[in-house]
Amino acid sequence: MSLEQLIENCKINDTKAQGELYKLFSNKLFSICLKYSRNYAEAEDNLQDAFLTIFNKIEQYKNKGSFEGWLKRVTVNTVLQRYRNEKVFDIVKEEQIEDVEIEVDEETFSLDFLLKIIQELPDRYRLVFNLYVLDGYSHKDIAEMLKINVGTSKSNLARARQILKKNIEDYKLSQSLQSL
Repeated sequence: MSLEQLIENCKINDTKAQGELYKLFSNKLFSICLKYSRNYAEAEDNLQDAFLTIFNKIEQYKNKGSFEGWLKRVTVNTVLQRYRNEKVFDIVKEEQIEDVEIEVDEETFSLDFLLKIIQELPDRYRLVFNLYVLDGYSHKDIAEMLKINVGTSKSNLARARQILKKNIEDYKLSQSLQSL
């Protein structure tokens, strides 16, 4: 069955087609959920919520643009919806923002370690960090998506970088102490 036919069948609530669509895209969409979630279990919940939203809104997809891109947008928005109404963002003046550079030696750090320290960030920092650094959104786009101001987006990114830098430095120190 072609992707176009699969989409059309999902639009009429064909559960077999929905199962096929899930099999086809669940791994890619789970990686998005994992990136924005606090942990693996929350990512699984977010994936289920994303597919419920996808199946409820699939009639809105009009075969224009990439279907996979549409799925990814719906997934990101579904995950972010969890945080939009929470008071997780602090208002900070832009002149208080200090930019922090993080140096990561890919041979020293595993992808699992990096994902773990990103997931451990407080929600407000993790969301902005992922949207800006990993997905390439602008601060203006992030502000609109999270219903915050641009300065808040910038300050949360700076704070996320500070925390990650400290965690990386602590890890390096612990590794060098172990090797003694």
